[in-house]
Amino acid sequence: MTDTRIPVAILGATGAVGQTFIRCLRAHPWFRIAELGASERSVGKRYAEAAHWLEGDLDPDVAAIVVAPCDPTRVTSPVIFCGLDAATASEVEPAFARAGRFVFSNAKTFRMDADVPLMIPEVNADHMALIARQRRERGWSGAIVTNANCSSTTAAVAMAPLHERFGIKTAFAATLQAVSGAGYPGVASLDILGNIIPYIGEEEPKIEREIQKMLGKVSGEAIAPAAFVVSAHANRVPVEHGHTVCLSLGFEDAPTPEQAIKVLAEWRGAPAVRGLPFAPEPPIRVRSEPDRPQPRRDVMEGRGMTTVVGRVRADTVLDLRLVAMSHNTIRGAAGGSILNAELMVSTGEIPRRPS
Repeated sequence: MTDTRIPVAILGATGAVGQTFIRCLRAHPWFRIAELGASERSVGKRYAEAAHWLEGDLDPDVAAIVVAPCDPTRVTSPVIFCGLDAATASEVEPAFARAGRFVFSNAKTFRMDADVPLMIPEVNADHMALIARQRRERGWSGAIVTNANCSSTTAAVAMAPLHERFGIKTAFAATLQAVSGAGYPGVASLDILGNIIPYIGEEEPKIEREIQKMLGKVSGEAIAPAAFVVSAHANRVPVEHGHTVCLSLGFEDAPTPEQAIKVLAEWRGAPAVRGLPFAPEPPIRVRSEPDRPQPRRDVMEGRGMTTVVGRVRADTVLDLRLVAMSHNTIRGAAGGSILNAELMVSTGEIPRRPS
């Protein structure tokens, strides 16, 4: 039987995010893994030989794929999932977009560009409006769509329904970020075991900028950033998967904790996202226990795509405080990119049967 799913390529396929793409795309109903790209040291090898596989069993069909260079003349799939580092992505991703491909990027390189969507589909599906501008101004037929920083994603999903209903004025965010967010091999064990590292390079400014863009409003073919101020502290903690964000929020119309919990629990996000294969239902789960969320217990909620919120209570300085947690390499990286691509397929931006 002919496989009619859309062929996709994963660039940076040997890295931690690339491997998460492979696990998430296994048996995906719309996409099939057709090509894998990586650095020169891996090119020409079978994937099983090139990759240090980190988790579970490697699909034998994927294991047999010969790794290609990250070059649009050698990788021909119409959809590109990119887990490359920022320096490499700065050259590779535009090359694929110029060649007419749809690039779903996890790199920071283009996130804040005025013509590039920074997407969480439930939160800002309408930001796809930037793609027409991007193509016109850059003169290419493809597109780059970016994911946010993984902690920004956790915070933004929790903040979105509250901002929509009550209007956030001020946000304080303290992150507790898992070691898998540093890639592989990541943080040395003697640095992180039994320890907390209160610094992650460039992380705090990214959180402060990206949340404002993601919760901003579309105005024509531009985004008017959300007007509230964000203050962020970023910490690396000895947790394998799952970024936790402790939020204190000030509002224009301050809710009670009970009102906030109701809004969070009932929120379903953009209607266009509902029913997509990788869309969690619900996108937010509110826990009532006093000691949740916990990464060990909650990180795979909704196959790793649900944001788990707890400890919603009054704040003594601002108006409200809460704790949010989500899977950093699924919701905050590979799974988020896959959901972005599904949205573009469902809206017809990406043809279901590419020529």
